[in-house]
Amino acid sequence: QVQPVESGGGSVQSGGSLRLSCAGSDYTYAGWFRQTPGQEREGIAAIGRNGNTRYADSVKGRFTISQDNAKSTVYLQMNNLKPEDTAIYYCATDRAKYFDAEYLLHREMYASWGQGTQVTVSS
Repeated sequence: QVQPVESGGGSVQSGGSLRLSCAGSDYTYAGWFRQTPGQEREGIAAIGRNGNTRYADSVKGRFTISQDNAKSTVYLQMNNLKPEDTAIYYCATDRAKYFDAEYLLHREMYASWGQGTQVTVSS
């Protein structure tokens, strides 16, 4: 599987917005994860090709995952950012034909991972 490539990270003040992009290839579902030093990688948003989405409670109502199927690109719009959102954000994709959407925020579901992009939110 082709490794996805993230872009769009950066630094922003609390309350600000950022949009991350993930250029993938031929995926069935895709997800965004984030990780801080000493912590496990956390699934925060996922989307299937059919448009179904899942969100972690920590970002629900602030982050929106979307996709451009023609470009095989996944986006994460992040609004009302908080200092606790500071992390390295990773995009992940998988081409499994059959899957349980209940588990799309679990990192074990994904075979391909990007290199990550840093998001820093200052207070």
